[in-house]
Amino acid sequence: MPTLPSPSPMSRHWALDPARVFLNHGSFGATPRVVQQEQAAWRERLEAEPVSLFVERHADLMDDARRSLAEFLRCPWSDLALLPNASTAVNTVLAGLELNPGDELLMNDHEYPACQNTLRYYAGRAGASVVRVSLPFPIGGPGEVVRAYEAGVTPRTRLALVSHVTSPTGLVFPVARVVKAMHDRGVDVLVDGAHAPGMVADLDLSALSPAYYTANCHKWICSPKGTAFLYVRPDRQPGLRPLVLSNNAERPKAGRSHFLTEFDYQGTTDYTGFYSIPSAIRAMGSMLPEGWSGVMRANHELCVRARAMLCEAWGVTPPAPAEMVGSIATIILPPHDRARRERLMQRPTRYHDALQDALLAKWGIQVPVWGLADRPDRFLRISAQLYNSMEQYEYLARAVREELAVERAI
Repeated sequence: MPTLPSPSPMSRHWALDPARVFLNHGSFGATPRVVQQEQAAWRERLEAEPVSLFVERHADLMDDARRSLAEFLRCPWSDLALLPNASTAVNTVLAGLELNPGDELLMNDHEYPACQNTLRYYAGRAGASVVRVSLPFPIGGPGEVVRAYEAGVTPRTRLALVSHVTSPTGLVFPVARVVKAMHDRGVDVLVDGAHAPGMVADLDLSALSPAYYTANCHKWICSPKGTAFLYVRPDRQPGLRPLVLSNNAERPKAGRSHFLTEFDYQGTTDYTGFYSIPSAIRAMGSMLPEGWSGVMRANHELCVRARAMLCEAWGVTPPAPAEMVGSIATIILPPHDRARRERLMQRPTRYHDALQDALLAKWGIQVPVWGLADRPDRFLRISAQLYNSMEQYEYLARAVREELAVERAI
């Protein structure tokens, strides 16, 4: 394996493997050491006396996490349910909809596969249908997203799902404009913001005011794995229930909304990741003098710079304007002829594409690569976090050039 490039000096805050060039923060995130230590301390307290912690302290600790998140997200803390991931949140919202035959659910073809699967499942079970509007990639600008959603609405549309930041194509969507356009047409919006908190500056859920907004905290907030939230606008909270009903179901607590009571506790599990969310927000916000605004700006600028360099190195065009890029960016790789691509796609892989396996095994690079059955293109998505350096992307540029040359001989 070639000599690996050095990460950023900020990498000392993370426990990432030094034998890896880790350019895939977007998939599962990475938790700083200090936050891991915080969670470990909570686990020790839990195991020392689980009964008193769950019975006496759990609700207050969950509220502490909500308050910390609410300040970060600019919304009332009482409108937040804490859930293990955004996929669970999307399932929760869809399970709570009373769909009828002929109803429609609206989404686009850049959505996360798990969310697409969820919409199809609940629609099919009710005799409803999913309307999937097509968005181009490459894309010219945010207006194309808004126009596609406006064109997809019919009198039967019950809910529109839209990502704040798309997972496969790495695009920041104009969710404020989509939410308004749908609201003007009487359609509720569920925003899948899985990547947005900690990446997208000036996130203000009260101003955005969708019916529902979910996001993972373990991605760009860098909290422990299995921590996410679901914001539910107050007028949509009655009747929305968690997928798991615990002992607290049907037992309202004085002075506390039933929404919080039911979502507070969903059976015995490890809630220490949620207890550690305030630590993650503090830790990441203290890494640069400018606080969180500096973190988000630094990651965005590194991502845009790396994308430009990679596109130039590989002789391709950036597939979206910089205004639609946050801290992840998807690049369309130089194409092969159709016959060669079909041969390449038949290679065994532990990931989505054998090129990703080669980059990991031969170069020590962890970065996602994939193709789509209905397109001749292949895609590579980079992430930019404080622990990354420009030298790591330059190393990636060389590795991909050499691996594409190998592929041209197959």
